[in-house]
Amino acid sequence: MSDFKVWKLISLLCIMFLMVGCESKEERIQQTITHSLQDASRAINTLGDALDKNQVRNANLLVEYGNVLGQQNPQLNNIAQLVAQDATSGGPLYQSLLSRYQALKSPQPGMSSDDIIEQAVLLKEAASLSLFNDALTDPINVLADMSNGTLARVGAISQSAEQAASNGQPAVGNQLVGNANYGEWQTNSNGTSFWMWYGMYRMLGDLVGDVEYDSWSKRRKYSYYSDYGRKRYTSYQGYKRQSAIEQRTRQSYQRQGRQFTSPYAKRKAGASGLSRASHTPSAVSRSSYSRAKSGSGSGSIRNSSNRTSRGVSRGK
Repeated sequence: MSDFKVWKLISLLCIMFLMVGCESKEERIQQTITHSLQDASRAINTLGDALDKNQVRNANLLVEYGNVLGQQNPQLNNIAQLVAQDATSGGPLYQSLLSRYQALKSPQPGMSSDDIIEQAVLLKEAASLSLFNDALTDPINVLADMSNGTLARVGAISQSAEQAASNGQPAVGNQLVGNANYGEWQTNSNGTSFWMWYGMYRMLGDLVGDVEYDSWSKRRKYSYYSDYGRKRYTSYQGYKRQSAIEQRTRQSYQRQGRQFTSPYAKRKAGASGLSRASHTPSAVSRSSYSRAKSGSGSGSIRNSSNRTSRGVSRGK
């Protein structure tokens, strides 16, 4: 056999080995994605069952707060019951987990394998009972603030202490501003970004008033979502939209020679009594991907058709 044929054979064998290696790597990535989604599915199912069986402590408290506030002030009953929907598997907070899971099963163009795995890990964490329990402190505290002191805040400093720290500025409903599960930042033709509530949550605007991103980013008050839960409780696209608004505002400030500080640059004072899980950074990292690979078993996400039929309208 000539040297040319020998080298040609060696080259072909090398190409074949490379192809097998690439295929093997791709298979491992797909297995990691599959296992990560299965883990997220199981966590979401477990949380949904716990909500349906009234086994989430703050969910039960949220229902109680809604009922007390409605009895105390019948004019606020509709909005109290609306906010209290987060205590159920039909509420926006749980429904968003279902929607994000379904979206990951058919990821949008531009999402890498790492993006999909990262989002699945975040979903699994968000669906944990301890973290979801903490996330419910925001709607609980909205109702607490609406009660004029009759109901106590949970997992946060008192309303009076917060008002004293902010020169007496009212803060009713502020915990849900900026939370992508209830609305989004929109920008008008003048370049001003403002908060727009989803669907029925627009009635919260009567309490909160008009909120512009510019002033909100400077004077944002404490909320669990903005200070601890944003990465876990925001969809991939929602997080990108928030980042785009932040970047656009930063560039606008630079053109005007002004200094812009991100509303998320540091945590606001006000948290108290949160679980250790909330104070622990997300497990999303290269090592979490490795751990995800070791996962096994199948997880079937609960049929979301009966969930979305009970979910709140997200029309705009």
